[in-house]
Amino acid sequence: MLQIVVELPETTSLKEKRRIVVAIKDRLRSKFRLSCAEIDLLDSIRFAHIGAALVSNSRRHGEAVMQKALAFVEDGFSLRVHDSQIHSEQY
Repeated sequence: MLQIVVELPETTSLKEKRRIVVAIKDRLRSKFRLSCAEIDLLDSIRFAHIGAALVSNSRRHGEAVMQKALAFVEDGFSLRVHDSQIHSEQY
């Protein structure tokens, strides 16, 4: 599981923020096949909290995909990452 808190310094409205968040989620879904959602800070104009999940039979593979997804968000969008967490569980 990946959680990212990002600052969107150039947004001026919730509509603009949601457009950017939808673009991030869509790209994560298509490029990394992750399940994604905006999970908190829904009414904040400048901040978004995005969660992503992946089910894999290999912990190493899952964590590698999450690291690549985090790097993709950091490098591919005009934003600042304030916090990120990668968490794995094995059953």
